Amino acid sequence: MNIAIVGAGNVAWHLSFALQQAGHSIKVVYSRTMAHGEELASQLKGTTAVTSLDFSSTPMQVILIAVPDAALTEVAASLKVQPGTIVAHTSGSQPITTLVSIPGAKPAVFYPLQTFTKNAPVNMQEVPILIEADTKETTALLEQLAKSISQQVELVNSDKRKQLHLAAVFACNFTNHLLGISQELLQNADLPANLLQPLIHETIKKASAHHPFTVQTGPAVRHDQNVVEEHLRLLQPFPQLQSIYQQLTQSIQAAKANPDSLGKYQ
Repeated sequence: MNIAIVGAGNVAWHLSFALQQAGHSIKVVYSRTMAHGEELASQLKGTTAVTSLDFSSTPMQVILIAVPDAALTEVAASLKVQPGTIVAHTSGSQPITTLVSIPGAKPAVFYPLQTFTKNAPVNMQEVPILIEADTKETTALLEQLAKSISQQVELVNSDKRKQLHLAAVFACNFTNHLLGISQELLQNADLPANLLQPLIHETIKKASAHHPFTVQTGPAVRHDQNVVEEHLRLLQPFPQLQSIYQQLTQSIQAAKANPDSLGKYQ
């Protein structure tokens, strides 16, 4: 397929390379900053970098919009395409209706569920891709495109994708932030950060093999109040971390008491 990529960030990089390796042609890369577009285009075959969103004279089967959510509405308002072009955004949280204002476009969603960094290799075959479209024809074509780079392709509507994105924020973004806090606590105590690596790896391995609530360990789930209080004492210089610790302790204990319902968090 002939594809244009709108954006030159992390998602755009990984999708561009995966699609090209699958035999598709990335004809155009758009970026507001020409240098960023050229940087990505130079790594692809036969790809041109542009700073205009006018694709009305450029025949494309699919245009993938891989920009931050805050820029999506602005991009959609400026984008011009040939009638019948599939235009899909890659956002986990934005509805398909964000693109309905583009004249002649067939709006869709092509959401790769993964955290991406330009120079960090990712096996795209293992990355779930969630697609959504408003016609069977568009759905079939997007499904074909997605299956060319991933072994896990699902049809998910906008409402369920928002729930999925919410869950992903807890699983990825919040977990990463907590890992950052743990490293800063070690640094504050003049301890090497690599001491936690075996523990982190084992935690992720167990959480992948079992429901995480069933393998929860630590002072909170054991109700070791003396340990909890000592940890809170150590965190006295950091009131925000004290609050996080208390909230998570309460959440762990609530999950232990009633592991099968979100009602425990109400």
